[in-house]
Amino acid sequence: MLPVLESGEETLVGGQAVIEGVMMRAPHSYCVAVRKPNGEIATEQSPLPRVSEKYPLFKLPVLRGLGTLGQAMWLGIKALQFSTNVMLTEQGAADTNGKDGEKPPEVKGWAMGLTIAFSVLFFIVMYKVVPLAMATEIGKFFPSLHGRLAINLMDGGLRILIFLVFLTALSKMRDIHRTFEYHGAEHKVVFNYESGQAVTVENAQKFVTFHPRCGTSFLIVVMLISLLFYSFLPFDNFAAKLIARIALLPLIVGVSYELIRFAAKHRQGLMATLTTPGLWLQRVTTKPPSNDQTAIAIHALEGAFELEKSQGGELVIA
Repeated sequence: MLPVLESGEETLVGGQAVIEGVMMRAPHSYCVAVRKPNGEIATEQSPLPRVSEKYPLFKLPVLRGLGTLGQAMWLGIKALQFSTNVMLTEQGAADTNGKDGEKPPEVKGWAMGLTIAFSVLFFIVMYKVVPLAMATEIGKFFPSLHGRLAINLMDGGLRILIFLVFLTALSKMRDIHRTFEYHGAEHKVVFNYESGQAVTVENAQKFVTFHPRCGTSFLIVVMLISLLFYSFLPFDNFAAKLIARIALLPLIVGVSYELIRFAAKHRQGLMATLTTPGLWLQRVTTKPPSNDQTAIAIHALEGAFELEKSQGGELVIA
């Protein structure tokens, strides 16, 4: 759930699904709630200053999008690490039958760093190298598609197609399917909170799982904007095209955020157009949650709000 501007206020109530749980954030706090196999709930919560408050540079247009996305990614990784460690600890306890002196396993910082590095490499290969290479080869076989503009447009179309196929394949995996259910729980609870009704499992379950401020919608916007940017790159050499695509990514992310930020003030027109593809895609990335999963999302939201109130922060309704 990405922060955007609405009625002149930054909305920072949102979250993310993690392994067997949900992370929820308030304006200056966050809380991760994870359901253990025995039914107990493990939580982690901490203050979370806005990036623009720590680094005024990120108040500037375009740069504020990079700051927001950077913090969201950092927080998402931190929440995933916590949920993974909870599951590993429970599994380790079961394997050792509670023997004294056995240190529970956990994901080390270096292991998480390697995972992030692999993810970045996978992203570059899957969404930069592969579609561009495919478009270039297609252009060689079909002279009518050999032009610079045609290859760049094919590259963008193939990138989106690969993304959709990859997500659909992921959704078929049992563990990922459960994570998508928690994703749906997160959206339902945020909708419930935004409605002004009492946040309860019964009320939350009345709402849909498709939220216009989801990070999935943002990714689709980034891909569409990148298609436009890349179409006008004045390069024919494969290496130059690839380097330019990677180098322009921060600018594209910043511009996409500004576009969504602007569109949030025009919900009946541009916002509806921008978020529609993302809402369609959320039929893959969100699934109807159980009552227990929805309760976890509520627990995380309440934890974030409790810490927010203890800091004297003002709660902002998204």
